[in-house]
Formats: sequence, structure tokens, C-alpha cells
Amino acid sequence: MDSKKVKLGIAPIAWTNDDLPELGSENTFEQCVSEMALAGFTGSEVGNKYPKDTDLLKEKLDIRGIQICNAWFSTFFAVGKEEETIAEFIKHRDFLHTMGAEVIGCSEQSHSIQGLDKSIFNEKPVFTDEEWDRLAAGYNKLAKLAEEKGMKVSLHHHMGTGVQTPEEVDKFMEITDENVYLLFDSGHMYYSEGTQSSVEKVLNKYIDRIAHVHLKDVRENILGEVKENNLSFLTGVKKGAFTIPGDGIINFDPIFKTLKDADYTGWMVVEAEQDPALANPFEYAVRARKFIAEKTGL
Repeated sequence: MDSKKVKLGIAPIAWTNDDLPELGSENTFEQCVSEMALAGFTGSEVGNKYPKDTDLLKEKLDIRGIQICNAWFSTFFAVGKEEETIAEFIKHRDFLHTMGAEVIGCSEQSHSIQGLDKSIFNEKPVFTDEEWDRLAAGYNKLAKLAEEKGMKVSLHHHMGTGVQTPEEVDKFMEITDENVYLLFDSGHMYYSEGTQSSVEKVLNKYIDRIAHVHLKDVRENILGEVKENNLSFLTGVKKGAFTIPGDGIINFDPIFKTLKDADYTGWMVVEAEQDPALANPFEYAVRARKFIAEKTGL
């Protein structure tokens, strides 16, 4: 891959988990970004311990050679909260634009169970036709708002949401405009379907509309336990369902090949939420960086 076109980042969720604050509560923002840089990454997404003041955040990141490439944003279009979502989106967009990011990664959280104590496979939401229509209309508006700043809006397909499966990704991409992009997450797609083919199919099908990539692997034995015992998403996270690329069941060779052949330009971000007490975030970051270098030359 071309290092001038593809940049490597890592998410702070390996150090401190926004959804499970007890995981990594002892880890500071400074430790997190320092270890990111030491492991060889140049980009980061935004965690709950990051300074909100853009001047201070830039100061802390610049000295470490790290830049912000994206940050999670929750949307609630399907349940009719368009006005509130758009108002918050504009603030979020302007923050990311000030930090130099070019992509805004969103997740539709209407009826989401990802943070609830519910079976991630048996109780996920399914949108009605009316909810799909509201979702599409909302994201089409977000895309135009993002373009005002020269940015792209992307949807993060995510476990426990109404856009989780390949069929739901298909539906979303079909009913939204071409300037609405996909945040492709290898881990979430494998987790949803349990097959390598589903990961490759979604990536290949939408490669021209993928604006951001999350590199995440899955431990199949933990995934099996989650399915067998009807566990929640966050219980699976705590047990170690996710890990860094190269440490689980997913074959990343065809993923990297597709991205290279399509001349993908943008960020690839390692996002492996684990309990840092069980999976030392710096050690795993170093392992992930070495794996990516060996596979891509980056």
C-alpha cells in the first residue's frame, strides 16, 4: 500500500472504554496517546478522556505526532429525532474539522441494544419501512452538512443496531445518496455473520463508498460463548470477543488486497476493545502495528 494515501491510526478504546468506564479507568489520556505514538501510529479517534478544548488537544497531540482522524457520533433519525441529531452533528462536525479530520463516523442508535444487558443476537432492533425512510433522509442531510466543510459522513455498521447485517448494510446503501459513505468494520461484520465471506463480500461490494476502515479481529471461541449463552454485546467485550488484527479468526490478506487494488485512500484504524487489565494496550498496539507492516508494507 501507498503510505502517502493510507494512514494508520488506533482507537483509544483499547486503553479506556467509553461504554465500560471501569475498563481502563486507571489509564490517562497522556499515557494513551504517548503509547499510540511509541507503537508507531500517527492517528487517533477520540475517547472520553481527551481534552475538549481544541487548542489544548492539538498541543498534546502535535508533540507526539498524532492527529485526530475520526470520532464516534450517535444519530437517532429512525425514532424521529432529526432536529436534535442535526444540531449536535454540526457541533461535532465543527470540532472534527478544527482538529483536521476529514471523515465523520456515525452510528444509528435508535433502539440500539449494544449497551444494554440483552442478547446481542436475539434482541437486536429491526427497523420498519418508515424508520428506514427517516434514517435515509437524515443521513442525506448529514452528508450535505459534512460537504460544507469538505468532509465525508459515514455510517458505522455495528452490533446491536438496526444496521448490523449485510442485508441491512445493503438496504442503507441503496436508500441513501452516493455521498453517504460506509465505515467498514471487519470485526463487527464477522461478529454479525460468523463468516469470512460476509466480511469480504461487504468490503468488495462497497469499496468505492468506504471512507474509513476499522481493523478489528474476533476470537471465535468467545463469539461462540456469546451465541450459546445469549450474552450481551458488552459482556462479550469484557470476555475478549474482539482483539487486534492477526490475533483472531479473520484472514486479513484479502481485506488488504481489496483495499490496495481499489487504491483506497484514507485511514485504517485498529479498534480492538478489550479489558486493558487482560490485554496490555501498548503491547497489543505494538503487535498490531507489526502485523500491519508485515502484511501491507506500511
